[in-house]
Amino acid sequence: MYNDESETVTETALAGPPVPGPAGGERLIAGRYRLLSRLGEGGMGTVWRAHDETLYREVAVKEVRPPAGVGGDDIARMYGRLEREAWAAARIPDRNVVTVHDVVMEDGRPWIVMELIRGQSLADLLRTEGPIAPRRAAHIGAEVLGALRAAHAAGVEHRDVKPANVLLADDGRVVLGDFGIAMVEGSTALTMTGEVVGSPEYLPPERALGRPSGPESDLWSLGVTLYACVEGISPFRQDSALSTLRSVVEEEPPVPTRAGPLAPVIAGLLRKEPAQRIPAAEAAEALREIAYEPDATTAAARVLSSPAEATTRATGSTGATDEVAAIAAPPRKRRTLAFLTAGTAVCVLIGGGIAYALTGNDETTPPGSGVRVSVTGANTTYTGSCPVPDGRAPAFTATFTASEPTLISYRWVSGDGSVVDPHWRTLSIGDKAGPTGRDTIRVTTYAGAGTLKTGMAVELQSPIRTTSNPVPFSITCTR
Repeated sequence: MYNDESETVTETALAGPPVPGPAGGERLIAGRYRLLSRLGEGGMGTVWRAHDETLYREVAVKEVRPPAGVGGDDIARMYGRLEREAWAAARIPDRNVVTVHDVVMEDGRPWIVMELIRGQSLADLLRTEGPIAPRRAAHIGAEVLGALRAAHAAGVEHRDVKPANVLLADDGRVVLGDFGIAMVEGSTALTMTGEVVGSPEYLPPERALGRPSGPESDLWSLGVTLYACVEGISPFRQDSALSTLRSVVEEEPPVPTRAGPLAPVIAGLLRKEPAQRIPAAEAAEALREIAYEPDATTAAARVLSSPAEATTRATGSTGATDEVAAIAAPPRKRRTLAFLTAGTAVCVLIGGGIAYALTGNDETTPPGSGVRVSVTGANTTYTGSCPVPDGRAPAFTATFTASEPTLISYRWVSGDGSVVDPHWRTLSIGDKAGPTGRDTIRVTTYAGAGTLKTGMAVELQSPIRTTSNPVPFSITCTR
């Protein structure tokens, strides 16, 4: 069973309006922390505003309660994990992480003592003000990512990044809270009892499938959070928890319409495979530049969609060959992807590489975008034994041109519109050094027999949604 965020009040160390109900009165925890009033309640317990009688300061005290139906052994295991994770969070040296002051035992249960943060959560902000501007979202995302990187360096995986756990302090800080709780919520002990507490719409696909998670899983949740910031709703939310999880695992997120320069960052974070998500360091650089640089589009263009920046060789219109940096969406190793079947001939797509080049191709312009795109083909008819030899395989080149610096997002599709490669690629074009960008792919087959007739086209996602005219091709495999 999944407890959706909409069904619970997230526990934080945030000091907002007190929750109606009886205050803690004179109750003293561990002989030191006097409970004053409730700040919030959730499936894992209650957060209190309290007074530290030793240091004479206000703090937040989290009273942890096991979910209903959890047995004695699972409770003990949960408490042990919670204590270890709280101690780990206390060692994270970052101003964007809620400071954990103490872990004490009272009534046989752990109580977590944290700094009291005055302000509101990001979820509250989005609920009252609606979507926020990409630049502001980038600032919040950069601060949250800073907290995550510090946590990951300390060996802590947050596993519950979402707007309700992002605190916007009155002093200007952006603080990530609830470290450790999410680790307990995703533990084997709780899974064995049949309950996983959390928000399915922010859950990464690997966790939804029961696979091991890691730092990249937090990056996915950050991507969903950024999407929610600019669009006002998470991209995978459905009518039920089960359908939401199915959407997380199987569906691509809807194209954001308000993300602006954040679009490629969000797309890079929301790749289904953890290893294909953009690295945290590159995402952090892009977010900070979008937040603070006047030319946010140019800043976003520096985000790489592959693990490392690639260097390719591009040929200009004069025939000279120059070495230039290119932004490559797929990994630089040869990458194949099965996409179409006809009889027993199974075709695969082989990524060639992206290069900047000057070109004289005829191009069409999507209305209002300022971007021209065309697709040309070579070796578009093949008959013979399969797999197709490299030198005779159908090859397709997409050419993009813009009159000013533009970051585009696109993917390859077949003639009938079927998605060939589900991963959106990004490319920066339109500056003086590289007004035009190219991406070349080849199509080959596994051994077999049969004929395939279709086409190859490019679907442009940003700055406008359109699809180029397909270039037809035919492959006939003979024995």
